[in-house]
Amino acid sequence: MAKKGLGRGLGAILSEVEEAYQNDLQDNSGLVVELDIDKIKPNPLQPRKVFEAASLQELATSIEEHGLLQPILVYEDSKDTDFYYLIAGERRLRASKLAKKESIKAIIVDVQMDKLRELALIENIQREDLNPIDLARSYKELIDDYGITHEEMAKRLSKSRTQITNTLRLLDLSKEVQDLVLENKISQGHAKILVTLPKEQQNLIANSIVGQKLSVHATEKIVKNCKETKILNKIPNFKNSLQKQKDLNKDSIAALKTACAELKSNGIMAFVQKNRLIVEFSNDEEVKKFSKILPL
Repeated sequence: MAKKGLGRGLGAILSEVEEAYQNDLQDNSGLVVELDIDKIKPNPLQPRKVFEAASLQELATSIEEHGLLQPILVYEDSKDTDFYYLIAGERRLRASKLAKKESIKAIIVDVQMDKLRELALIENIQREDLNPIDLARSYKELIDDYGITHEEMAKRLSKSRTQITNTLRLLDLSKEVQDLVLENKISQGHAKILVTLPKEQQNLIANSIVGQKLSVHATEKIVKNCKETKILNKIPNFKNSLQKQKDLNKDSIAALKTACAELKSNGIMAFVQKNRLIVEFSNDEEVKKFSKILPL
């Protein structure tokens, strides 16, 4: 089946809606209506899955004090005209529910059901606070559904092709690391560094980032060390020496993990990798701490 071309984007529709809203305020033409909040269904194709609780509560408080300043955008359910599908404004809808509102300002747009997915994706992409993983997933869905290239998408969204490609690369992260980015436990800067590693190492270092609150710079140094070790493993003599190593017994492994935990509790970067205890120092003070914990 042929791919569909991108239709009129949400930006064009929203600009018309904004004009209609302004006209409505001036001449009461009725384009902005008050709808029962329980009769609005979420867009089933909404790609954004995570909404930060604190941010929603802040918006709910604002709505309680000042009311909803910008209406949501909805589409009438063709099967049940008493209900509407949300197209744009899910944060406003959720916050209004938090604020115990029974109705909400809305503009009803005449748009076909098959456009809901595109409109939800475009709206998400245009959000400034969108999580980078949600953004990457939205890019991928547009590419998959409409068969457009990175270059074409960059032009449509007024972004560089490099930005599009780098964001899409975040989908090469393991599911565990993607979840950490979605939960804002690690930043996009951390994620861009981790994506260059195999998934097993991504998870290991991501856990260290969260547990030790590692900066992006510190993460870069750890990843660099991991890559250098990988290069050394390709050298025959180094690789053979590793192959001759015997597996440590449970007591020895436990001792390494205990030492590692002690170092971490003192703010020193450390992790266990097979028969090795790898330690990274950020400054001379950490070396002094290390020498007291594990005398040199």
